[in-house]
Amino acid sequence: MHIPSTILRSVCCAIGAVLLVSCVDFDDATHALSARVQLLVPSEFTSSSGLSGHDVTLAMGSQRHIATTDADGIATFTGLTPDVYDISCSWTISASDYRTLTGDAQVVSGATVSGSLNQRLIKADETIALPTNLAIDRDILIGKVFYAGSKDLNNRTYLAGKYVELCNQSSESVDVSGLYIGLVEGESTQAYTLANLHAVYQDSVVLLKQIFRIPADAAHLVAPGGTVLIVNSAIDHTPNDTLENDLTAADFEAKDLSGKMQNNPATPALQLVYSMYPAVSNMNLVQSGPCGVVIFRTDDDVAAWPKTYAFGKTSGSQWVLCPKRHIIDGVECLRLTNKTPAVDVATKRLYDDIDAGYVTVNAISGWNGEVVYRRTAKLTEGGQPVLMDTNNSSNDFQTSTKIKPREYDK
Repeated sequence: MHIPSTILRSVCCAIGAVLLVSCVDFDDATHALSARVQLLVPSEFTSSSGLSGHDVTLAMGSQRHIATTDADGIATFTGLTPDVYDISCSWTISASDYRTLTGDAQVVSGATVSGSLNQRLIKADETIALPTNLAIDRDILIGKVFYAGSKDLNNRTYLAGKYVELCNQSSESVDVSGLYIGLVEGESTQAYTLANLHAVYQDSVVLLKQIFRIPADAAHLVAPGGTVLIVNSAIDHTPNDTLENDLTAADFEAKDLSGKMQNNPATPALQLVYSMYPAVSNMNLVQSGPCGVVIFRTDDDVAAWPKTYAFGKTSGSQWVLCPKRHIIDGVECLRLTNKTPAVDVATKRLYDDIDAGYVTVNAISGWNGEVVYRRTAKLTEGGQPVLMDTNNSSNDFQTSTKIKPREYDK
């Protein structure tokens, strides 16, 4: 269909009284386009080999265009409509391939190579460079974040049932005692943008508003495919809303010392290491987002890590500076808006090598009972789900009001 260039240059539409849609100026590009995506090897690779035969995806809303890379690592797309696309690619390599491609003899079970460019405008025939990152396959991953909350039977906001779930991806039991859970800075006005962090800390730290720790006084073994359910209130929440969950079998509970939230004395306490909110001891999972979560291990005295005020400030709230090198996994949960694009990727707090994408619930204010959870990539011979882990939450996660704690799609 031919669209007049005058329309393409100037568009701003009002849908109803609240939804304002701004449009992209495509500079008279009305014809179908051809685009090439050139994969760039991770910095750890010692050669440019290993780039052929990988699927690259261009996504625009629900539309997907997929092309496979040639011997030079180039994926060619034809017949594209000028628009803004999310570009992504990921593949796994074996332990032997890891050693061959990196020259590194460390023992690993394998690794994932992934790359992502969010909201890339394509309006002319061009070649787009797609840098990739290398991530060693991880045993413990963030499997779910239920931060949206819900409305109770009286249509009042209900937040007591929020939780985070971890999953053991490996084929062996893993001891998670001493593992840290960090909640990422999520102010409406960012304390530090990624550009600020680059300028001041050379991309070396992530700002955390809260830090919790799984107690290290005893081993807590998680079987292969097993989960760790960490909650704010380990009770049965289903009488309050059908979208809520029975959390009485939770592994750990972030105890509410204020007494406003019902806690379960039979559930072990999650250790609170730091909270920027003096009166808040439970997990501050913001129902509308941003609500990033990271997990990490370290022998450092985390309580003694440096803290910072907001960029350019010398007073006010303080965030802990978490060294990026300790982070095992991270999920970027951003806020949905009524603008176009619906998610502002400039509000990302996590670097691409922690999470190259993002996830969001499908309600601007939250309260819709959705959990964000990892998709199942495959099943082992024994039926254990292996969850998606391409280092890109846009690929790896989806939302549901049906998936329950300790459940995943099969």
